[in-house]
Amino acid sequence: MGKTTRRGFLGASIGAAASSVVPAAWGSLLAAGAGAVSGSTTCSGGREVPEPAARFELGLASYTFREFGLDETLAMARRLGFGRIALKDMHLPLDSSEEFIRATIEKAQAAGLVAYGCGVVYMANDAEVDRAFAYAKAGGMGVIIGVPDHGLLARAERRVRETGISLAIHNHGPGDLRYPTPRSILDRIDKLDPRIGVCLDVGHCQRAGLDPSEEASRCGRRLLDVHMKDVTASTEQGVAIEAGRGVVDIPHFVKTLTGMDYRGTAAFEYEKDGHDPLAGLAESVGYVRGVMAGLGKRTDRPAIKNGGAA
Repeated sequence: MGKTTRRGFLGASIGAAASSVVPAAWGSLLAAGAGAVSGSTTCSGGREVPEPAARFELGLASYTFREFGLDETLAMARRLGFGRIALKDMHLPLDSSEEFIRATIEKAQAAGLVAYGCGVVYMANDAEVDRAFAYAKAGGMGVIIGVPDHGLLARAERRVRETGISLAIHNHGPGDLRYPTPRSILDRIDKLDPRIGVCLDVGHCQRAGLDPSEEASRCGRRLLDVHMKDVTASTEQGVAIEAGRGVVDIPHFVKTLTGMDYRGTAAFEYEKDGHDPLAGLAESVGYVRGVMAGLGKRTDRPAIKNGGAA
């Protein structure tokens, strides 16, 4: 499947939106342009069959706001309509007491956010594995996005079985010696508990010259988390850019997640403009929400009541 261009997608999305408020004859013409994005098929009678709705949710990897404190991060996450967040240790230190962890999670909940996971958490020895699972358990988190050293996978598996917390191992692209690609993860966890899987970083897949959609399909039920992003090139030199401006075929990737019935979180890890990420992240989120709307999915943006802000 060829990459859907940004201009083509936006044009199709406008057409799809307009078809709901203009006369039926015009709507039929406009809908023809939207079909390429929605991926709808046509039966023998000429009737369009819509794509199934996605069952995954959008979220935020708090590393995006690494230059900001927790309160600012939570406020900006809600400003963008997120309901799910994975906390990085600059926002909730790994050596925090159980009381502090619980207080932080309550603060996130009060801001309307579910702290569904944490990471990326690096694990270089037994103590760091144990600490990661104790930390996630204290916070009621369901998944650790982690990078355990290869020799620690057996210990991590024991902790997964003891706690019921999943471990999504993160691929870090070319240059990474432990887990450069999703395949490098799958090869090592094939015989392990199915709750040990992959956090597929879309940008690092693309930088490794791989198709993120193909990698997601290869992961199957081992796909436990997604880091959503775009990059400038399909090489090691590719760098972060606003979603829809780079080389990742995001409409195809969203369609792939939908088709495989992925039910986890696609968390934005926006690494560009660390000191001022809000505008670029907002553009990225809007683009992906538009893609999802084109597939008929209700996005995670909460309803706005009485004209007030979310």
